[in-house]
Amino acid sequence: MNLSIAHSQSNVQLMLRNFTEITKFRLSISVLFSSVAGYLLGADHIDFSVLFLLCVGGYAMVGASNVFNQIVERDLDALMERTKDRPLPAGRMSVRSAFILGVILTLLGIGVLYSINPITAMFGAVSIFMYVSLYTPLKTKTPLSVFVGAFPGAIPFMLGWVAATGSFGIEPGTLFMIQFFWQFPHFWAIGWFLYDDYEKGGFYMLPNGKRDKGTALQVVLYCIWTVLISLVPVLGITGKLFLTPISGVLVGLIGIGLLYYAVKLYREKTSKAAKQLMLASVSYITLLQIIYVADKFIR
Repeated sequence: MNLSIAHSQSNVQLMLRNFTEITKFRLSISVLFSSVAGYLLGADHIDFSVLFLLCVGGYAMVGASNVFNQIVERDLDALMERTKDRPLPAGRMSVRSAFILGVILTLLGIGVLYSINPITAMFGAVSIFMYVSLYTPLKTKTPLSVFVGAFPGAIPFMLGWVAATGSFGIEPGTLFMIQFFWQFPHFWAIGWFLYDDYEKGGFYMLPNGKRDKGTALQVVLYCIWTVLISLVPVLGITGKLFLTPISGVLVGLIGIGLLYYAVKLYREKTSKAAKQLMLASVSYITLLQIIYVADKFIR
């Protein structure tokens, strides 16, 4: 009896591990953080039932994208150190099981987001389509895949606002642009320090295809554009999305921090500097969203 219970517990643990890995749990949670921040910015009053549905539907949609992505890339994942132990290349999950999970998550995600409002479901569906059907196959063809992938990657921040308001306008458009520009230095930094591993899988992530001054310069430029678009709400030209001058200064300070590490990569052109920039970019977008939300509720 004890052996049977232990075996059942082991199976549950394995299923849970496979689920969290194939849906990229930590990445999905960070995406949900952006969606929740967008919702809090757009909501006149917080409806926790809508917030719950946004989290469930959002996780399902991001999870589905990651599942289908790993199905398509399973053979390439097996070639890279970073991904060879994922459920599909490691043989812990069959392609059939993964596909069924992906379909279930897609239907669940669209259905739950539709229950919030149709436009939220539409953007969620667009996100999964672009990620799986455009970004994923382009990763082995052209560095422009990062540009294509930036579109679905930028949707979560604005998705929260759309969930709160049921409409799209200058406010969610601004949130979209912030996360859109931010993704370039973030993913190029990852592509830089994981260059050798990506090369094994045949992925083209850097704009020049090389870890050179040209790539580093583009990283710096996109960091500048990210910070500039992040400061636009201070000007009062983005409708209900407004940032006070004090919060603008705070965003400017974390922007200087981001630029510092981008310039450091430009000067040193090392994997260590690229990893530092990646961590700085994650800190930047997280702190920015916290500042935006805090600014709304404190002022």
